[in-house]
Amino acid sequence: VQLQASGGGLVQAGGSLRLSCAASGRSFSQSVMGWFRQAPGKEREFVAAINWSGDSTDYADSVKGRFTISRDNAKNTLYLQMNSLNPEDTAVYYCAARRRYGGVLSITISDYFYWGQGTEVTVSS
Repeated sequence: VQLQASGGGLVQAGGSLRLSCAASGRSFSQSVMGWFRQAPGKEREFVAAINWSGDSTDYADSVKGRFTISRDNAKNTLYLQMNSLNPEDTAVYYCAARRRYGGVLSITISDYFYWGQGTEVTVSS
């Protein structure tokens, strides 16, 4: 079972990036999935989560209105559209999935069983 995050890079403040997370080894179409990030010297933090059908989402206050989480279950892929990026968004971004089918949205790291390797996002001022 593998989650492969991609799409990170260097972008100027005010710019946009779209992260992708491709899942393989099992279907996550019925699992809650999320994005977390870890800035240098800081703890990993919640960014966004989405339920299995995509009709329920949750966001950290710091990204609300700028980031959009979505999923394509047919492609077993999770996305994070990031707009109006600022230097405080600089971090390694991780995708994650809860182990059980269904379930409620969660902002808690320990609720997620499967993790991707991370993709680095750097926002220059």
